[in-house]
Amino acid sequence: MSGITNGALTLDAPRAPRASGRLRDLPAPGAKRILLASPRGYCAGVDRAVIAVEKAIEHFGAPVYVRKQIVHNVHVVSELEQRGAVFVDEVDEVPEGAHLVFSAHGVSPAVKRAAADRRLEAIDATCPLVTKVHREATRFAKQEATILLIGHAGHEEVEGTMGHAPERTILVNGPDDVDAIVVPEEGELVWISQTTLSVDETMDTVRRLRERFPRLQDPPSDDICYATQNRQVAIKKVAPEADLVIVVGSANSSNSVRLVEVALEHGARAAYRVDYAEEIRQEWLDGVASIGVSSGASVPEVLVQEVLADLADAGYGEVREVRTAEEDLMFSLPKELRRTAEGAAEVRALGGRIRS
Repeated sequence: MSGITNGALTLDAPRAPRASGRLRDLPAPGAKRILLASPRGYCAGVDRAVIAVEKAIEHFGAPVYVRKQIVHNVHVVSELEQRGAVFVDEVDEVPEGAHLVFSAHGVSPAVKRAAADRRLEAIDATCPLVTKVHREATRFAKQEATILLIGHAGHEEVEGTMGHAPERTILVNGPDDVDAIVVPEEGELVWISQTTLSVDETMDTVRRLRERFPRLQDPPSDDICYATQNRQVAIKKVAPEADLVIVVGSANSSNSVRLVEVALEHGARAAYRVDYAEEIRQEWLDGVASIGVSSGASVPEVLVQEVLADLADAGYGEVREVRTAEEDLMFSLPKELRRTAEGAAEVRALGGRIRS
């Protein structure tokens, strides 16, 4: 299989050929069918970030360095490595003067300063929705507010956001952390969040925070990304009708992991995450009539199609799309690429997916 129907990459087939007939066509009660959640897969921020790496390699030649994974998907990272991207953990691993792309998850001001000190040609592929949260943190810090950041410790997005107001930010990992939070007795108190969290869990955390701290203020607008919310809404619609839910996405993808949790919380009898179709186990399908399928916001559609093909081999040939929203949001390429002589023409050549 070549090409994808969603996203920027023109990808070859996944790392290994799909084993046709690997899953047995076993009888199950009722008609065997797939409920295909929509929206699913690539969001605008991921599309933009992946295109940024592709265009940087085309413009400047390989290697182009990328700090951390450009997006949290092993397949996308592997494909970009084959094209000439080199993924590093920290700026000091990049040769002076080289081109460096910041991932969609964003970075702290300290990382940007370190890149400038090494005279790196930095390309900022931070998702604009993450940038919005960074600006909120900066603004609240200037107002001398205490910021409660709801997010997962160690996640790159959280580290980048905390780096914009490190002395005024307290991390809240979830509802169970609330009782241990200590804040100043006076002054403004506001919450913001990582963009890829479970909507329900985040609201539960906010509710419990407000019970302890009635003066807690909301951010001007929701921080959880539209794509994360839309995919969770779709899987909530699918889950009650599904004996099994399969979410395509990588283990370090917060929004993919959340989809599995949301499916289980909203009625799915079982739910699993896979990177590739070949990871589906035969025992998952035993006695299963209805399978829900979705994918995280950093997953190219080709991987979903591989899953559908394997399930069709196992007798799940009927596919019913369950659509809960339409997505048409587009982001412009990073300004460092828009400034190139070829940039404007190449943006137009994208067929309208990315605005210049």
